[in-house]
Amino acid sequence: MKKTKTKQGTEALTGKELLQKLKELSHLSRRAKARECGYVSEVKDGNIRVNIGGFLNAVLAAKGVTLDIENDKDGRGREATYRTSVHKNGQIVLGSAYTEAMGLKVGDEFEIKLGYKHIHLKQIEAEDDVE
Repeated sequence: MKKTKTKQGTEALTGKELLQKLKELSHLSRRAKARECGYVSEVKDGNIRVNIGGFLNAVLAAKGVTLDIENDKDGRGREATYRTSVHKNGQIVLGSAYTEAMGLKVGDEFEIKLGYKHIHLKQIEAEDDVE
């Protein structure tokens, strides 16, 4: 069972064990769930403090969600900002960071659908891939 130590010396649940425990505690409040999963610490005056932030981060990590953008950088060049603008010639350019992140290759095709204030790109599967 994978656990992390809290300031108080108790072990907080992480990973699959945390997710399983959350299913059992579905009837409790978020604060009570954090307390039951070990996300508590003792403050100077002897009171117990529930570490909601640590608890929520552990839940996200257990579900495979990372919010730590700094660790995702590879140290090369600019990072994708997920924003773009219309150029003077009327074109919108998506950088290579996005196409690489999606695993796109030269020649991949997309269907363009226009909506109210949005553009939806849907990748068209190659005929060789569809069987």
